[in-house]
Parts: sequence; structure tokens; C-alpha cells
Amino acid sequence: MTIPILDLSQADSALALPLGAAFRDIGFVALSNHGVPRFVIEGLYRAANGFFDLQPAAKRQVARPRPDQNRGYIGRGEETLARLGGRETPPDYKEIFSIGPFDLPDEPYYTAPAAYPAFAPNLWPAAPAALQPAMRAYWHAVTALARRVLGISALALGLPADYFAAITDRHISMLRLICYPPYEKVPAEGQLRAGIHTDLNMLTFVHANSDTGGLEVRARDGSWITPQASGDAYIVNVGDILMRWTNDLWVSTPHRVANPPSGWRERRLSIPFFFQANYDAVVECLPPCLASGQESKYPPVSVGAYRAERFARTAG
Repeated sequence: MTIPILDLSQADSALALPLGAAFRDIGFVALSNHGVPRFVIEGLYRAANGFFDLQPAAKRQVARPRPDQNRGYIGRGEETLARLGGRETPPDYKEIFSIGPFDLPDEPYYTAPAAYPAFAPNLWPAAPAALQPAMRAYWHAVTALARRVLGISALALGLPADYFAAITDRHISMLRLICYPPYEKVPAEGQLRAGIHTDLNMLTFVHANSDTGGLEVRARDGSWITPQASGDAYIVNVGDILMRWTNDLWVSTPHRVANPPSGWRERRLSIPFFFQANYDAVVECLPPCLASGQESKYPPVSVGAYRAERFARTAG
């Protein structure tokens, strides 16, 4: 089994069938000609390298303020993604800088108790000065890509292209910069750059500067496969929320970030954008995903409640 590559220079209607097949069979797809400007991507890599080059004390000035807030700097040893699936392993070997939505209106929707922590404030370091504008520009560009892929996804499910628009207009997505540094010693038994997990959002869009010690996807037979795509492609996968919405028609597939070869001394950067619906959107089986006489596998749940319970497992 391989990860299909879709060319987004084609019309959405032509992409719906292969996208739906990929999400059903493996839960992953690679996207070429995605429309995110190269200068936006490269600018973010430069800014990310500048941040991770800082001394630990400087990065700690924007440390995550609370375990339930996915904001600011998260250092090595502070996250164990395997816990999302109920497994206990050594902590992931990585460090992170994370932001959520910004430029929010002064409205009760964004400040009500139910809005926390989805709209918790972002933390911005004093340096590098380019980091904030680079992340903001990237956020807008990849959000546009996510909206297009959601439209194609709706067509693949037999729904109107704008079906998800009303429940993602105030989305609670998250943008992360992840630095996988060289190992300073032999990894602990069971330790990975990122442990085996599934994502808990709708769709994840990942760009990375290297495939060495990179993403691996678990195939149905239990083997691990590496996406084969050009360096400029996005790897996109179904998250648990979208699998739940489709009544498991589309799969949220376990994946991991592998360790590099012994002696590898280069930093790897990954930029995942976790697109998530509005916090008050109710996740229940979509009509086309329920055959006559079939029952939904899951009870309805709000996106916010589901996210809070799952994410709390990963903190150190």
C-alpha cells in the first residue's frame, strides 16, 4: 500500500473520487500543486530555525503556561503522543512552538467558558522578529488550502461542497513548529521522535524539510510505510473527529515519526497544521455515512469536549 499523490491543479470534481478512496483505504494523501506560496513556506522555515536556535532560557520565556493550553514553547520531554492511544512510552524527542487562532473579535463566543482553551492567547517571543509575521502568513495560506480540501471531501461524501463551511467558520485549528534535534545519546527503549498516535482533529496538513527520520504510516497489515512525495508536497491525513463524523468510513490511521539513522546529526523541522472545526460543532454521523438499518457507532459530542479530553492525556 502506498500514499496516493493528488495534483490540485485538477478540478475539485475530478479530485473527489480519488480523495475519498485514499481517505477510506489508508487515511493519508499527498498533495502537489497545493497553492501555498513557496516564499511563505521558506520564510516560516527560516523563522522557525531562528527560534529553535535560541538558548533554552530564551525559549522558556514563552513556555506553555498550562498543560491544557497548546500555546507557546513545549520543551523536550514534555509531550508523549502515544498517550493519545492509551500507550505509555518515553517522551517524544522533540521541541515545539505552537499557536492557535488570532485577531479574534471581541464577542462572547470567543470569551465564554466553553471557548477555553480553544481561544487561549498566543505567546510570541521577542526574537526572532520574523516569527510572528511568518506564522500569521502561513496560517492564512494553509487555511485556504484546508478549506478547499474540505470542499473536495464534502463532494467525496456526496454532500454539497460548502457543507462544512458553517461549522468551520470559527475553527479552533492549531499551527505547530516542531524541531526534531539530533540525538545526544542512544534513544531510550521505545522512544521515538513522535510516538505512535492518531490525530484528534479533522484534517492535518504537514510540510517537512526532510524525510530522514520522518513520518511513517501504519498499513492495514501492520507494516510501516513512508509517504513517497516530492519535497514540496503536503501530507494530509484524516483525524479522529472526521473519522467519527463519517462513522469510520474514513480512517484515522496510526502514524509515528521515526528515529533517524545512528549518527545522524541534522535537525529536522516539521510544520503541521491541525485543522479543527468550531468548538461548539456537534460531531454525529453524517447522513451519507449511515446505511439503511445501520446505527451510528458513536454518540454525538461537541468538538471542544472531545478535544479537551483527548489532548489532556499527552501532557507530561
